[in-house]
Amino acid sequence: MAGTEPYPGTQAVLRAMALLKAFTDAQPEIGLSELARAVKLNKTTAYRMLTALESEGFVSKNRATESYRLGPEAIALGGRAMRANDLRAASRSELEALAQATTETASLETLIDRDMLVLDEVIGGHVLGAAQHIGARWPAHATSTGKAILAFLPESESNAFLRGALLKSTNNTITTQTAMRRELTRIREQSYAVATEELEDGFTAIGAPVFNHDGKAVAAISVGGPSARLTSDRISQIAERVVSAAKAVSQKLGYRER
Repeated sequence: MAGTEPYPGTQAVLRAMALLKAFTDAQPEIGLSELARAVKLNKTTAYRMLTALESEGFVSKNRATESYRLGPEAIALGGRAMRANDLRAASRSELEALAQATTETASLETLIDRDMLVLDEVIGGHVLGAAQHIGARWPAHATSTGKAILAFLPESESNAFLRGALLKSTNNTITTQTAMRRELTRIREQSYAVATEELEDGFTAIGAPVFNHDGKAVAAISVGGPSARLTSDRISQIAERVVSAAKAVSQKLGYRER
């Protein structure tokens, strides 16, 4: 087969996926020109692909602004992917138990590139801090779940992550390799991570890793809420529950401690 394309249509599929991935929580609606620039396509090609995606319901066009957003089929597909996720099924009862026992929000998250993706969440009993974040992405190095996973990744993978920029979210965010390596060592020793106002001022979370049958850290469970409620005394108590819940989910996924 001539050229570099391994299979007919591969390039078109990759371009379509790039267009869909260009939409974010921060920018849910984007114009044609900006989308074309984001995925490095000319406007004519981008428009043709967006028209095809629109015809299948994967994007919707705002006729008033001529901009695009993800469509109903993308939402439905994402929902089916969430429901089919073994991690969510294995962890749901543990999240519910954590939220009930701590009255704080319990979350299940997984590492995607340099971010943590919220796969599932059970809201605690308080009004303050009760927003839903399923589908949201947070910078991994600023979260308890992200640090919990990074601490237990193979050294080559954690080193590759640390070579990237550790951007500052708050004054408490760890932004240097040296400080993060110390933090990851501490996490390995105690089996859980704490992020005290590292992602957002006033927010604290405690996370522990979830391992699959191969012993790989594939997700993390956390409990989070306002720092005013998650005092040092409560953190140690909640950490025990979070570690226990993460171990229970790991066992459901086939993990056995050696």
